[in-house]
Amino acid sequence: MKTYQDLMSIGEAEEARKSFVYTAIENYKDSDAYSMAIDGINYSTGHNTTICEFRKLLYTITGEAVPDNFSANHKTVANFLKRLTCQLSSYLLSNGMILENAEAKEKFDRDIDSKLIVAAQDALCQGAVFGFYNFDHVEYFTASEFLPLYDEETGALRAGIRFWQISSEKPLRATLYEEDGYTEYIKGKDGIKVLQEKRSYQLVLSGNKVDGLSIVDGMNYDAFPIVPLYANKHKQSELIPIRSQIDAYDLIKSGFANDLDDASMIYWTISNAGSMTDIDLKKFVERMKVVKAAVVDDEAKAEAHTIDVPYQSREAYLTRLEKDITKDFMGLDVESISAGNVTATQIKAAYEPLSEKADDFEMLIIKHITELLKFAGIDDYPKFRRSQMSNELELTQMVMSCANILDTQTILEHLPFLTVDEVPAILERLQNEEMQMFIKQPVVNNDDAVGA
Repeated sequence: MKTYQDLMSIGEAEEARKSFVYTAIENYKDSDAYSMAIDGINYSTGHNTTICEFRKLLYTITGEAVPDNFSANHKTVANFLKRLTCQLSSYLLSNGMILENAEAKEKFDRDIDSKLIVAAQDALCQGAVFGFYNFDHVEYFTASEFLPLYDEETGALRAGIRFWQISSEKPLRATLYEEDGYTEYIKGKDGIKVLQEKRSYQLVLSGNKVDGLSIVDGMNYDAFPIVPLYANKHKQSELIPIRSQIDAYDLIKSGFANDLDDASMIYWTISNAGSMTDIDLKKFVERMKVVKAAVVDDEAKAEAHTIDVPYQSREAYLTRLEKDITKDFMGLDVESISAGNVTATQIKAAYEPLSEKADDFEMLIIKHITELLKFAGIDDYPKFRRSQMSNELELTQMVMSCANILDTQTILEHLPFLTVDEVPAILERLQNEEMQMFIKQPVVNNDDAVGA
């Protein structure tokens, strides 16, 4: 896999840079990081690689393996990765990012909340995403489309290549991002070309609507404007620790479906009919399907049989696997808090594993956002309010019991049925109502007052 030093070693020669970009892409596609990203995409979109590529085989007398084209071959897929990553990202980010300066969020990127949720899900599935601060908004590149060029000495991200291709028959596009600008390339049937010469990240335009605009100057940032967001400190997909269990779940469930399908047919045994050939037996079965009756000789006897497929052990193991996958991911087992009137303590205990995992992921997100805020000239610290199920009545009673020692804003922020975005509007209306009440109060004229 290529590094930042490999890029620097080739200099500024155009032909050498064109060759480097596409050689680096081919090397990256053979790397573990790219393979991990593609597996993450597959398992999060219901194309679990192991079960989808599974082939049933039969073995001949000589031991030769041949495809089994006769028995059922169902391939049922469990989408655990999508469900668990959505659960974690929604729990942590669904209430949006909170900055002390509300106007700073609009300046940074007004759509950052929705972008961050999608980016978090992609990072958890693929191992990493890369946030590009593009003047007044953030664009996210996934690990399946962005080749990072790390510094061999410091490990910092110093450059990168984003690439995409509609199909193998269409041109392969690539953009090389560096600290001093970016260059666009295209590789088609006629070779590699420079689609856009290197230009700065911030362009200064001059002109008007009539004569048109032209670039007169350009500026770059003080650092490389692409910041990685990793799924965890190991920089690997969250699929890796639970993949073997997901594969086991899929194989057992698919095998169960195959057994049910194969056993759904009635099979017949015919006694005292040894002279019947395979063709005769086939005709007998076909006649039973069509007319539901058949004639046999006086000494012959036909009996129908069905098979009861054992299922208890498989169901028990599938249930165990599902709980183990959720537990190993540190996800929330919804069934444990879905029945009855569960107390706030029980709900908090059920959420504890998910909260611990969210703590680790939140630190990475905060570091990621803080670095991006610097490019916008914003000195702030992002916070997140987690979203979880709760016994709202119990929590409301708890908050109101402390109302006499808390200010209005703190009370509103801790009420479980209010969102973070609703609190400022409610505070403003309360202030307006207090002002109106003050204005409507009668004014006492001291001149008319009668002394004692």
